[in-house]
Amino acid sequence: MSKKEKPKDNTLVNNKKARHNYVIEDTFEAGLVLKGSEVKVLREKEGTLLEAYVVYKRGEFFLQNFHIPEYKNGGYANHEPLRPRKMLMNRVEIDKLQSLVKEKGYSLVPIKVYRKDRNIKVLIGTAKSKKKADKRQSLKEKDDKKRMKEFLK
Repeated sequence: MSKKEKPKDNTLVNNKKARHNYVIEDTFEAGLVLKGSEVKVLREKEGTLLEAYVVYKRGEFFLQNFHIPEYKNGGYANHEPLRPRKMLMNRVEIDKLQSLVKEKGYSLVPIKVYRKDRNIKVLIGTAKSKKKADKRQSLKEKDDKKRMKEFLK
């Protein structure tokens, strides 16, 4: 790879509101159990994580409300757009995250879905909700950084 080439961005779907609505303290990587038509749609970078959340059921984590539109050439073998998708994690990670959510009041928020080698992974963060004033403060800081950047040009 030459110096002028940019590194390839493997991000398929991004949750733009995650860092605005939550304070992300720690992140974890998990695999997703997907159908073939879902993978094909995700390769086209279609899908929405905005209303997605993580749920603990029967000793496993599931990604709920992750909208992957139907594959246009799917036919009878197409998938359901809002079905719960199982997340693949180690038992140690599952136990740690489950205790964090149960005891300390954290939420598990999907941040982005990306490709790693041939697999599709989801980055989830342990998060606490921001108050309205905190959101305004972070927007103000972002705006100040933008103005300083323009001023220095």
